[in-house]
Formats: sequence, structure tokens, C-alpha cells
Amino acid sequence: MPGSALERLSVLIVEDNQHMRSLLRSLLNSIGIREIHEAGHGSAALAVLHDKKCDLVLSDLAMKPIDGIDFTREIRQSPKSANPFLPVIMITGHTEKHRVEAARDAGVTEFLAKPITAQSLYARIAQIVENPRAFVRCTSYFGPDRRRKAQEDYAGPWRRHDDVKDVHVR
Repeated sequence: MPGSALERLSVLIVEDNQHMRSLLRSLLNSIGIREIHEAGHGSAALAVLHDKKCDLVLSDLAMKPIDGIDFTREIRQSPKSANPFLPVIMITGHTEKHRVEAARDAGVTEFLAKPITAQSLYARIAQIVENPRAFVRCTSYFGPDRRRKAQEDYAGPWRRHDDVKDVHVR
């Protein structure tokens, strides 16, 4: 994948396990990404984001003192955030529905379950680069649009100012 847009990406890995950080670095290198920063937890990652311009974050979910969900909320909601629109891929072995929903509700862009492969990581990164999602801001959420596609048979409530009922009706 040399010569691709991925070569120009700067990625921050936020992971408390050194072995997993090394694995993620190797996987990123295998898909052509060379500028990689690392942090062992959410607090350290926030400091890195203030010093370095990153295009993407790979974050573990379970870390201390700040886990991946609180880290993502801090990116999205803090007035001190270097970039509230920064894409965040949550990489975790904790795939229970309530954890996935909590990550989604915190504003995670993509979710990737461990164990991961170069192919699965590449697919998530390519999705973010090639098809960036619009961001939504409301009283209870700020982050990427959680609706991935328009459902032609959707009959639920229209809640956004740009929703047009006739678009989805046949």
C-alpha cells in the first residue's frame, strides 16, 4: 500500500499493554502508516494530542486512570480538545453489547474487536478516510452520525432539522 493516502496519516495508539502497542504499530507499518505516536492511557494520550497533530486514534477501551470511553468523551466534549472531530477507532476484547453502545454513545467513530488483523484494521481506517461520516451535535451527543445509511422503509420519528420525510417514502 505504499504511495497511498495512508502514508501521510499520523496515528496515535492509546493502549496500556506494551505488547499490544507494539502489535498495533507493526500492523500500521504493514499497511503503510509510518508516523505513529503512543500513549499508555487516556491522560497521556490527551497530552500527546496537544503536542502532536494526529489524524486518527486507535484506543483500547479498558485502561486506567482514564479509559477509552472517557478519553473519547474528552476529545469530543472538552473545550480544551485539540480536535473534537478526530476519528477514534476503539479496539477492545470487551465486545458486550452495553460496552459497544457506551463507546458508540461516547462518540467513537469505529469499533474493532480483538483479535485484530492487518486486513480488519485497514478496512476500518479506509472506511474513515474514504467515507468520513458527518458529525451530529445535540444536547446529549456529539460525534459521528450513528446512522450509517438511509433506510428506505424507515417509519420512525424524524428528529433532525435536515430530515426530509419524503426522501425515504416510496
